[in-house]
Amino acid sequence: MINKSLAVLASVLLALTACAPDVPEPSGVVIVNARVIDGSGGPSREASVRIVGDRIAAVGDFAPLAEDTVVDANGLALAPGFIDSHSHHESGLIEMPGARAAVSQGITTIVGGQDGGQEYPLADFFAALETSPVAINVASYAGHGTLRGEVMGEDYRRHATPQELAEISELLQTEMDAGALGLSSGLEYDPGSFSASEEMVDLARVAASHGGRYISHIRSEDQYFWEAIDEIINIGREARLPVQVSHIKLAMTRWWGQADQLIAKLDQARTSGVDITADIYPYRAWNTGFSWLTTLFPDRDLDRRDGAEYILGDMLSPEGILVASYRPNPDYDGMTIAEIAKIRESDPATTLMDLLKAEMATSGEGSGSQMLGFAMDEPDIESIMAWPHTVIGSDGELAGVHPRGYGAFTRYLGHYVRVRNVVSLEEGIRRITSLSAQQVGIVERGSIEVGYYADLVLFDPDKVKDRATADVPHVPSVGIEKVWVNGQLVFEGGQVTGNRPGKPIRRTSSRI
Repeated sequence: MINKSLAVLASVLLALTACAPDVPEPSGVVIVNARVIDGSGGPSREASVRIVGDRIAAVGDFAPLAEDTVVDANGLALAPGFIDSHSHHESGLIEMPGARAAVSQGITTIVGGQDGGQEYPLADFFAALETSPVAINVASYAGHGTLRGEVMGEDYRRHATPQELAEISELLQTEMDAGALGLSSGLEYDPGSFSASEEMVDLARVAASHGGRYISHIRSEDQYFWEAIDEIINIGREARLPVQVSHIKLAMTRWWGQADQLIAKLDQARTSGVDITADIYPYRAWNTGFSWLTTLFPDRDLDRRDGAEYILGDMLSPEGILVASYRPNPDYDGMTIAEIAKIRESDPATTLMDLLKAEMATSGEGSGSQMLGFAMDEPDIESIMAWPHTVIGSDGELAGVHPRGYGAFTRYLGHYVRVRNVVSLEEGIRRITSLSAQQVGIVERGSIEVGYYADLVLFDPDKVKDRATADVPHVPSVGIEKVWVNGQLVFEGGQVTGNRPGKPIRRTSSRI
């Protein structure tokens, strides 16, 4: 009886299907003759990709529909849109919605809220991005320094009290509910530098309870580097969440040549159960506010000559500090400490102390002057970059002084992948697409797969190259031909298109 009923039902459904009018397949955009590098790390293949709306509808060998718009890739590489796993491009994004610095190097998604600072509150920032869309997708961490500042104000040069920690935790809960990927910290900067490690473990547990992650500009990238690595490993172990070392580097001449030791320590942590990863930018120089150097003086006493000599001897060199912008005296913009000392007819240590005093006199926290520190060694960069759990982050800005804001990803593909062969092209693409998505917790992006968002980059692997330098940091790259975000072209022919299809990306996992 049951089988007879099922047979009758099947026949009715078949009849209804036969009688139903054909529903035309929606038109879309078909990219043909492409060398598809799908983000998996596997070999590239010749294929077509069909976009319908904001999603990838087909990948393979198929004929476009008559209504489709056809884009001929002419054999160029088609990859998932690049994911900037450590970015500051969100700063000024509402005012610069075309995000030229990012899209011109193939970036379609940025992960902001780094180094303990965030656009606050995150719910308002995401709402603004929906009201006034931009060209790229934006995800964000919750910033420890921002939240600590909200609770402790200017009285932050101490450990938080239990009540203050509870209030910071409550703010973090709110930011996680708004869609933050996790918690970021900048423990080498104020106000995070005054936090106890126990504070970070407690707050990381809050992020973990929401299925979030922890990413950190660790407590020291120079003198106490190894202790700082131990700290982030311990936070991951105690809070039981994935942790990522921001812009990982051996940024002190004393540590040069010890990349293998660093990788062994990270691998040992992973073997013990700590899911630790890293991001790196492909440059020898870091960039920060000039006033940050004051933190390296004993007791922050700028009359301590031994502090200046430590900076200019153990960490950097007079030639290795480039003053990108110096607000107390713009005549020094673009000069090194060595060059400024020569002009002033002074020695480098005295020059550095005098410049910092003038900087801090302009404002108690410094005037916002910027510097580049040439502190890393190329063999170390390549060894750390080759570690299987390292992804690329620009650490860049839309209008910053460091060339990484415009050139990090194209420099990676041009210099480190094509020229230096640190990894293969397919593996290099995986690092900046699917692996980056996995490490920060972004879903349905980072791969060329049916059903995924249509974030795509068409580029020439033989020509892709950065052109931004420390002298001219806002020069777009070459070799990036077209960029789609959520199915819409945002960059073509060397120009932004004016389309604003970017979306805020909120964490999708819920509380544990």
